[in-house]
Amino acid sequence: MELEHIAARLGVPAGEIERVHRLAGDRPSAEVPPVSAAPAILERLAVRADDAAEIQAGWPGADSPLWTPELRWLLDRSTALVRADLGGYGWLAPGPALPRYFVYVYLALVDVVTAYHRDRGIPGEVTRATLADLGRNLAVDRRMRGEGWPVMQSWLTLHVRGGLYELGRLQYQRGDTTIDLHIPEAGPLTPAAIDASLDEARAFFPRHFPEEHYEGFTCGSWLLDPQLLDYLPADSNIARFQRRFEILPYEEPEGLDADVETRRFVFRTLTTPLDQLPRDTVLQRAVIDHLTAGHHWQWRRGRLR
Repeated sequence: MELEHIAARLGVPAGEIERVHRLAGDRPSAEVPPVSAAPAILERLAVRADDAAEIQAGWPGADSPLWTPELRWLLDRSTALVRADLGGYGWLAPGPALPRYFVYVYLALVDVVTAYHRDRGIPGEVTRATLADLGRNLAVDRRMRGEGWPVMQSWLTLHVRGGLYELGRLQYQRGDTTIDLHIPEAGPLTPAAIDASLDEARAFFPRHFPEEHYEGFTCGSWLLDPQLLDYLPADSNIARFQRRFEILPYEEPEGLDADVETRRFVFRTLTTPLDQLPRDTVLQRAVIDHLTAGHHWQWRRGRLR
């Protein structure tokens, strides 16, 4: 099929289809499991019942009228694109931001990345916890009414390439010289939970990636914005988490709006007017009051040994 024809039929920019074609080439793809296996797989990936029902209804079976030849081509080549970077840990967009089609790319690669984990001696419980971030992100996307999916589908390629691991309270993304910390939506950031997670990570990476050598941890987040300390109690979990890090000098992040990202994580909406957002917690009130006063939040990076 002509790439321009595929783009036109899918209603996406031709450049995105050309990029998928260029990066995937003729590399091998992976098969989506049969729909009969869906309930067990989706349960293992912590996918909620409403999301699971939607995914199964849209399953790319041979007779599904939802899956045109163009969409099947994209599924196959996006899967090949992501699989070709197995073991990679950089940000990777798998294709155009079509609603939830990437879920099937993810499902096709679960067995591939599980085998990669097994070859590295990574415990099954870490594999399960890491890959179950799919269910968490689908639930967030449902709450956000699809506003968050373009970011989420690129984020989730880290999991199915072996680039990211969930170890207790935090997630850890492999890098060149440091490991990047991420904070999933999984309960309070208690000091005990953070200590346990960091201790696990310090043992995990030398054991399972002995050829890689890291100088420490880094984290990029609105949670590291020192302005938060003007609003939050000194003994709050966020304040104590921030104080663990050496906050690096501020640099304007390319392609990232810290106000948008703060609203994404605190309220899970990007379009609700400020005066209609909830003010139920100290953090919610801090975010709203800061923006209402005409100030802006910052995305800051910190370093931790």
